[in-house]
Amino acid sequence: MTTDLAKFAADNGVKYFMISFTDLFGGQRAKLVPAQAIADMQEDGAGFAGFATYLDMTPAHPDMLAVPDPSSVIQLPWKPEVAWVAGNCVMEGEDVAQAPRNVLRKLIDEAAAEGLRVKTGIEAEYFLLTPDGSQISDEFDTAAKPCYDQQAVMRRYDVVREICDYMLELGWGPYQNDHEDANGQFEMNWEFDDALKTADKHSFFKFMTKSVAEKHGFRATFMPKPIEGLTGNGCHAHISVWDMDGKTNVFATDPDDSSQTKELGLSDQGRYFLGGIMKHASALAAITNPTVNSYKRINAPRTTSGATWAPNTVTWTGNNRTHMVRVPGPGRFELRLPDGAVNPYLLQAVIIATGLSGIKSQADPGKRYDIDMYAEGHKVRGAPKLPLNMLDAIREFDKDKALKTAMGAEFSASYVKMKLQEWDSFVQHFSQWEKDNALDI
Repeated sequence: MTTDLAKFAADNGVKYFMISFTDLFGGQRAKLVPAQAIADMQEDGAGFAGFATYLDMTPAHPDMLAVPDPSSVIQLPWKPEVAWVAGNCVMEGEDVAQAPRNVLRKLIDEAAAEGLRVKTGIEAEYFLLTPDGSQISDEFDTAAKPCYDQQAVMRRYDVVREICDYMLELGWGPYQNDHEDANGQFEMNWEFDDALKTADKHSFFKFMTKSVAEKHGFRATFMPKPIEGLTGNGCHAHISVWDMDGKTNVFATDPDDSSQTKELGLSDQGRYFLGGIMKHASALAAITNPTVNSYKRINAPRTTSGATWAPNTVTWTGNNRTHMVRVPGPGRFELRLPDGAVNPYLLQAVIIATGLSGIKSQADPGKRYDIDMYAEGHKVRGAPKLPLNMLDAIREFDKDKALKTAMGAEFSASYVKMKLQEWDSFVQHFSQWEKDNALDI
């Protein structure tokens, strides 16, 4: 049954709705709509000029309408008179094919047509910085190995507790919070869910974390590598696929069937899905690692803590965190490639796109490696290296015709075009490093 947003407002004391959508570069855009007007907006959508955001449009395009999906509505726990609702972008009566949430919805429908229901959980790491973003906010957070530092996490207890309380209130099932591997870095985990719900929660989590941090006088950032020399912000995704009723994990072998001895407890479908991710890894990096800064995380030298905790080679393993994919237990696996800049909707979309590709082609994920990739990675022969920079990643994506088709031709063309424009903007920038190293040559 569809939620009536006007009734939701009346029942919950909501005065305003934020009708929100996420653009190609992960920017969160919204209009603030009074509750008295939400009935019309629920029917027709809120109007936006797509060109004013990071969408591949011109000033001459018609209005783009963000039609709220009432099933996504979330009342802001820290400002309960406001509710957030994700919008599906429409133009002249048709879904905007390049809009990230629409890309994901289309792929969810394709998976459903195959009788598959993708469920995921994400681990969104972030830093708490000073308001100008120049340094970590806690001057005492200086340990060489700060991961799980109980003193440091308690010095930011007020921020962490407030965010976790809100997730409990929203029914997300948060189950642990910790200080992460970098000074000033934190991670908060909540229960996995259907891919679209996880994407909406991921989007809202970023908004909520930034808002709470600002309230406490800090700046939260999900930037992949905001502090030189420290571990970067990952956004690891845990992936499993189920039947349509959500009760049977089709990635898992049956523990009561002695004839099923599949590797690490992955079924044939689970193995093929993993094979699709491995097959398209170099191209999907353009989505999972979407910024210039991303490649300072996955191709970083050893950090001050001793490890980057990020992959740089297309390999998979068992319960071993030095590879791109690890299988920590039967029936699921963890993709460790994505970083904090990843678009919440495109992350889920590219997981489904590559996984379905793997199932259809019965892709072999290749040899499993159980070595420490940081110490012995040089011994691996034949495994592709991940792209060294954003340009290489975009070129890999652009030549992967199967993945571009799966993600949608209009989306893929727009994404490549706008990311190349971003790269051109970057290389036109003159840095202090250039002057320091070339001024006297």
